[in-house]
Amino acid sequence: MATKQTKSTQGKRTYFTKTDNIIDITNLVDHQNKSFQWFIEEGLGELLAEISPIDDYTGTKLSLSFKDYRFEKPKMTEAEARENNVSYEAPLKAKVVLTNKVTGEVKEQEIYLGDYPWMTSRGTFVINGAERVVVSQLIRSAGVFFTADQGSNKKLYGAKVIPGRGAWLEFETANNGAMYVKIDRKRKIPVTTLLRALGLTEAKIRETFAHVDQGDLKHIDATLDKDPARGTNEALIEVYRRLRPGDLATVDNARSLLENMFYNFKRFDFSRVGRYKINKRLDLNVPNTVENRVMRLEDLEAIIAEIIRLNNTQEPADDIDSLANRRVKLVGELVQRQFRIGLLRMERNTKDRMSMSEIETVTPGQLVNARPVVAAVREFFASSQLSQFMDQINPLSELAHKRRLSSMGPGGLSRERAGFEVRDAHATHYGRICSVETPEGANIGLVLNLASYARINDYGFVETPYRKV
Repeated sequence: MATKQTKSTQGKRTYFTKTDNIIDITNLVDHQNKSFQWFIEEGLGELLAEISPIDDYTGTKLSLSFKDYRFEKPKMTEAEARENNVSYEAPLKAKVVLTNKVTGEVKEQEIYLGDYPWMTSRGTFVINGAERVVVSQLIRSAGVFFTADQGSNKKLYGAKVIPGRGAWLEFETANNGAMYVKIDRKRKIPVTTLLRALGLTEAKIRETFAHVDQGDLKHIDATLDKDPARGTNEALIEVYRRLRPGDLATVDNARSLLENMFYNFKRFDFSRVGRYKINKRLDLNVPNTVENRVMRLEDLEAIIAEIIRLNNTQEPADDIDSLANRRVKLVGELVQRQFRIGLLRMERNTKDRMSMSEIETVTPGQLVNARPVVAAVREFFASSQLSQFMDQINPLSELAHKRRLSSMGPGGLSRERAGFEVRDAHATHYGRICSVETPEGANIGLVLNLASYARINDYGFVETPYRKV
């Protein structure tokens, strides 16, 4: 039996085990505070960099860029906000530079972008006088996942490419060995058609996969037999017809569609986590930078090669319910998502104002109206499924609420669609997620709680300490 003096009470705490706690329990709400701090210091800066510069519709008259931003101190204390039934908020100011492309004149101005809910030291928010908690969301991670379907005499493998933002890609293998891809859940096309559209010749396709396509069934040969295209231009038109049936298919239209869909960062972003997972799963060494977060030809080649290898080896497919393939979206990321929605609306408004303003006299403050951003963020805190009134029955229930994980919410599961597998306890929950505490009824297995020693890493994956054996 071990006895240990505790710092808080100077009393003795007795452990009825041979040893006391091996490591101290860390700050249990640290993930909430750190995530919000990340949003203030980095997350908001990323968003402003994404929308900068905002050009007018012609692209020849005005250009507006956000250079720097800062949150000022909240106008009142938490106690005052509670007493007056108002929100505990901090004002946001940004330095904006407006360039007149015709005359070359540059105007710089610091403008007020509204008041936004500010996190208290306890990891909560005060909204309209009531204390609320933003529950972390446990969702499928961005990246690539390999799936298996039972064919007539063996398993047929496919893959799902899930970006942080943009079109999904779904690969599948037919019984005859041919491989197909669905782009954004449209009609399927042979993978070789997509590779040709991206510039590969038939000889180059055969050469790229020769090292892996060595089974009894030649997957690349079977796919090329089903490929209706014979060159890059034919392939581009074929892809365009499947994605935009009814529209006039020209080579230029098709090329710009594919470039926008996969190579334009505003339309397609694997996210930092997605790039990390793809590198890890496919054994790639692509630097995890913003430029590399779009789709690359090497990624497609590696995914197709891995599907061929799995078809030949018949290894187990990836387990989508494993915590290695699910990640936690914390408060900073959830607020960032709402900010992005508001900033895109603000960008459209700014462009409209640019087209109606006198370019010689207009100032940055006249062009930027932050109301859509304030409205989007306030809507999230007031009515989102993940923004909840804090459980204040006792200090322990308050702490448990801040460590809760929900699989529901925007981009997540719904009670009606969630099956048994996703609700079930999984081997990877050991040490990471409490195996007992989950509600009874419709939410069982969808609302979970972090275990005492669990922590969330920089990529949003749940980690737990293991003792070396």
